[in-house]
Amino acid sequence: MATTTSTDSGAVTRAGPRKREAITTLADKLSRATSAVITDYRGLSVKELQDLRGQLRKEGVEYVVVKNTLARRAANDAGLAEFTSVLTGPVGLAFGYDDLAAPARLLNNYFKANRRLPIMAGLVEGRVLSADQVKTLADLPSREALLAQLAGTLLSPLTQLAGSLNSVMSNFAATLDAYGKKLEAAG
Repeated sequence: MATTTSTDSGAVTRAGPRKREAITTLADKLSRATSAVITDYRGLSVKELQDLRGQLRKEGVEYVVVKNTLARRAANDAGLAEFTSVLTGPVGLAFGYDDLAAPARLLNNYFKANRRLPIMAGLVEGRVLSADQVKTLADLPSREALLAQLAGTLLSPLTQLAGSLNSVMSNFAATLDAYGKKLEAAG
């Protein structure tokens, strides 16, 4: 039995239970994802897509190929109406749930190596990004690298302070020792 849903144009159409389930699943992924990247998957074989999915999965990124009409309905259901404007042509969506830049970085690296699977647009925490903005995001260091840089930046002044305090304490101890020897010699 078909269910009634509204389309992007406001007209009412019938969507079967399988399509409705696909829309609901995709809307849930869009809602949970911290970032999503849209790619044009044309030119990749099924085997290449499977290999790509496996590589992405190892990094916590999920990649799905989806029809535009279903993707647009899912974006509307997820409250991301502005995202529908970039869902044109055959698309694959890569979802990142932890590392914000992971989907962009991995897909950008794949494109550089293979010259296939171009990045079309992206979504980061509800904000639509152009292809160039996604590529800029891809160039950012990983979360772990940024945390290491932050720790190094915070640790450097503390290390300098500890060294300075150690030097002051050493000088003070040497002065006390010299003064003690002077007092012993005097009397």
